[in-house]
Amino acid sequence: MRSVLAFVLLVGTGVFAAQAPPPLHVSRQSATDLQIGSRYITYQELLQLPQEKFPSDDSNFPKPAQLSGVSLQELKKLYGAPGDLVVALCQDGYRSNYSTAYLGAHHPVLVLTVDGKPQAQWPKSEDENHVGVDMGPYLIADPHFKPSFKVLSHTDEPQIPFQVVKLEFRNEQQVFGAIAPHGNYAPGSPEVEGYRIAQQNCFRCHNSGAEGGQMAGITFTMIGMMAKSSPDFFAKYVRNPQAVNPKSKMAGSPQYDDQTIAALRAYFTTFTTGEQK
Repeated sequence: MRSVLAFVLLVGTGVFAAQAPPPLHVSRQSATDLQIGSRYITYQELLQLPQEKFPSDDSNFPKPAQLSGVSLQELKKLYGAPGDLVVALCQDGYRSNYSTAYLGAHHPVLVLTVDGKPQAQWPKSEDENHVGVDMGPYLIADPHFKPSFKVLSHTDEPQIPFQVVKLEFRNEQQVFGAIAPHGNYAPGSPEVEGYRIAQQNCFRCHNSGAEGGQMAGITFTMIGMMAKSSPDFFAKYVRNPQAVNPKSKMAGSPQYDDQTIAALRAYFTTFTTGEQK
């Protein structure tokens, strides 16, 4: 296998375009391997790929940090065809979905070093529900995040998961299709606006069948039942879950106004009926 130096020289001369990337392994080589689909790549092999360096002050870090790693777009180009959606899976069942639009707007990076240090020397998480836990084996950060869309009072949020153990390259329409509202609704309707919000927010922790996050253990149908039977409770839980359940690890959305809550409620309620509209 070529040394890292040789690889960098190849990149610098443009020869890399004709070189094959490190092959994926059929079995895990070490605990820090990243799973890509059903195969694996080692940390040292990831370091051989073209690296990006950038400062970050996102909420995972106690102070601004200098990060480096390989972009998800580069990994998708090397290992992901023909999928158009990158899904990052975490140890606790949390998932982040990187659509083509998000990749193009924010260029997220799989982080390999923090302040020049490898995984074992990274700072602990500053996330309010995971203070003091290890952020490795991998995390994802955005070099320069600026919101690229807004739906009602939901603004585009940075997707910065830690404890990432696996990447999948999936079909965007198929994955998001699993949580499409049950029924036919016009663009701009509350059900469709709620769907657009849920794609980025709710889908990270909640699932619909095999798709979506497994962290919460509460399905979209169960949320729909709550939204339909207890609208006030639903609104309170979405805005401030800890006020309803102090043990909840769900991040609240206190900025959601009544129209946004109503759109989410209308959307989730579609999961409680098989009727087509």
